[in-house]
Amino acid sequence: MKASDLFVKALEAEGVEYIFGIPGEENLDLLNSLKDSHIKLIVTRHEQAAGFMAATYGRLTGHAGVCLSTLGPGATNLVTAAAYANLGAMPMVMITGQKPIKSSKQGQFQIIDVVDMMHPITKYACQITSGHNIPARIREAFRIAKTERPGAVHLELPEDIADEETNSQVIEQSAHRRPLAEDKGVATAVKMIEDAKHPLILIGAAANRKTAGKMIRQLIDQTGIPFFTTQMGKGVVDERHHLYLGCAALSDHDFVNAALKRADLIVNIGHDVVEKPPFFMKQDGFKVIHVNFTNASVDPVYFPQADVVGDIANSVYQIKTKLQNQSHWKFGCFMEVKVHIDRNLAEGTQDNRFPVYPQRLVSDIRKVVPETGVIALDNGVYKIWFARNFLAYHHNTVLLDNALATMGAGLPSAIAAKLVTPEAKVMAICGDGGFMMNSQELETAVRLKLDLVVLILNDNAFGMIRWKQANMGFEDFGLKLNNPDFVLYAQSYGAYGHRVSSADDVIPTVEKCYAQGGVHVIEVPIDYSDNDRILNHEIREQSDALNEILSKAEERSIHA
Repeated sequence: MKASDLFVKALEAEGVEYIFGIPGEENLDLLNSLKDSHIKLIVTRHEQAAGFMAATYGRLTGHAGVCLSTLGPGATNLVTAAAYANLGAMPMVMITGQKPIKSSKQGQFQIIDVVDMMHPITKYACQITSGHNIPARIREAFRIAKTERPGAVHLELPEDIADEETNSQVIEQSAHRRPLAEDKGVATAVKMIEDAKHPLILIGAAANRKTAGKMIRQLIDQTGIPFFTTQMGKGVVDERHHLYLGCAALSDHDFVNAALKRADLIVNIGHDVVEKPPFFMKQDGFKVIHVNFTNASVDPVYFPQADVVGDIANSVYQIKTKLQNQSHWKFGCFMEVKVHIDRNLAEGTQDNRFPVYPQRLVSDIRKVVPETGVIALDNGVYKIWFARNFLAYHHNTVLLDNALATMGAGLPSAIAAKLVTPEAKVMAICGDGGFMMNSQELETAVRLKLDLVVLILNDNAFGMIRWKQANMGFEDFGLKLNNPDFVLYAQSYGAYGHRVSSADDVIPTVEKCYAQGGVHVIEVPIDYSDNDRILNHEIREQSDALNEILSKAEERSIHA
């Protein structure tokens, strides 16, 4: 058998559905072998976007997404996507081509050491040096990509190796079960929870990777312990739950932090330290139980006192089964915090100003996106607004990147989400800066005949950095943009273009796009002028006032 044919058969044995990417001269044997495969090749307009699509496929399915590039510049274009997948714990296999390695007549033209380049940002990187090794290399790559903690792996297939003849056979997938937590670790966690007076539950990204939500919901309902989430933990438990306190979208001085000041124990389910910290530990502060697939990585602000390591859903089940509710648990202060959080999130939702106010936009998008609809967020200041204000009802329905936090991933991620969940209403939400980094993938979405809505929040600037620039007292410089006419831009790709002209236009425009089908781009001018006032001052002032109220109430309780 030709080695490239064996390579494709090995991919088929791994259950690969799609390969995203841009082939080059060095991939032509592989391309020819794919021709008769059931694997669908999705040609993108940029390798970085192909990587984002593959990573998102991995994120949503738990199976490694696959992307393809040629050597040299094609491979270097995958670097950001590799870091995105690896930091965000998304299983992904990257396949890159290479010039012949046994004999070369082109010197060093386009040749860089891609494997060495990929080593620091992947779990595994390898050059295949013989057709006979293909089955083992592919099986190992997919195993490593999926094993907790998931991430990116890289295989380089040189041109002459792909053309070899081989009599090797495909290695089929082996059964794999995640280990279960040790009894003593569970018992330690149970005792710490029972001994606490004010425990809280935190839900992080790893709980979103596997469907642990059912067990976590049962634990919350059984104990009455309130919960909050990290940005990438949104939706594991329906956030309409009466014990949901909010998302730790701001590192400090938010209402959630007022609750943290009163907690003496955090049951930290699935949080990963690569995500922006939802809290900062102190030596004399609350204790933390780390519940995750893997041990905690200790740093100056995260040093949990107990680890429960194993399958998250099973760990939570074991804790829930052994845990007895305690009469000394007190959650009144947390529920007082929730009152203030809910009141704060309702502010601005009826604001009619134009350009559209962020709180109004988030509220309207929540109203128009179905319960099982998926929003894929690019990176910008709006991500904070959506993380705080947008309630997620189901796991993996709010796709955002709080690990690498790269711009340009929103549209490619939405395309992958639509391929994985074709029955869902999918919306990409991008700033004008992030959208233009991979806007060419509109053509990919149109070519695939997807039903997709792309919301562009336009402030004609790199808004997040401009906001930070102002926060730090610098002059306004170097961050303003001139954008194309987004309506005409969309139409040039064969998509539909829309521009809202009032706050009241957002809901009917999205509803029209959903009903019509096809790829729709909606430009929404947005007003970020109050970001500094609200996110840096008002929330801080209100949370500080809440802290004072709660402190006085605690003093009165102690005296009583």
